[in-house]
Amino acid sequence: MTIEARTIGVEVRVQVCDTGEGIPSTDLPHVFERFYRGEKSRSRATGGAGLAIAKGIVEAHYGRIWAENGAGHGACFTFALPIQP
Repeated sequence: MTIEARTIGVEVRVQVCDTGEGIPSTDLPHVFERFYRGEKSRSRATGGAGLAIAKGIVEAHYGRIWAENGAGHGACFTFALPIQP
């Protein structure tokens, strides 16, 4: 897992990447939906709310958040927050 923070223009970006299997492309647009569980996680007993909560917090601070599959494998979650003077 890698964590990186950097300033780009008028925002700060924080990115967390893992080295797992990645996110199936059919699930990627839905990972921030409250209680969404992708096909591979259907056997787990709990639904997920963490990414939906993270999205709410980031957007409440006028930021944005997104997920991508990493190069080759793994997934990256990135959020950007505006820099306020």
